[in-house]
Amino acid sequence: MRVTTETAVTTTIYGIKACDTMKKARTWLDQKGVAYEFHDWKTDPPTQALLDAWVGRLGWEVLLNRAGTTFRKLPEADRTGIDAGKAVRLMLANPSAIKRPVVVAGDALQVGFSPDAFSRLFP
Repeated sequence: MRVTTETAVTTTIYGIKACDTMKKARTWLDQKGVAYEFHDWKTDPPTQALLDAWVGRLGWEVLLNRAGTTFRKLPEADRTGIDAGKAVRLMLANPSAIKRPVVVAGDALQVGFSPDAFSRLFP
């Protein structure tokens, strides 16, 4: 007799409810039957510890959405001379400047949505 124990991978998707990319990502997850928790930055902004951890794993360049409207509307002084510390401060003050979605699935951490990337993350 063989006994196996399966551990469910907890998946959390971080972002903003009204974001079109978030809607696409959540629709994809729903259609594939992937269970997830949604963490809305508008109602519960990210913490410095969380952003520091993500920046440590991925780099601030991956996480900070410099092409988005929120970032482009910042004063010039905020948009120049960015390093990891400044990027985290900007994202804390402006959660909409974080690329979306951020997906944590077990030990995996992914930023952004594409069907191909999600298919690799959730085979």
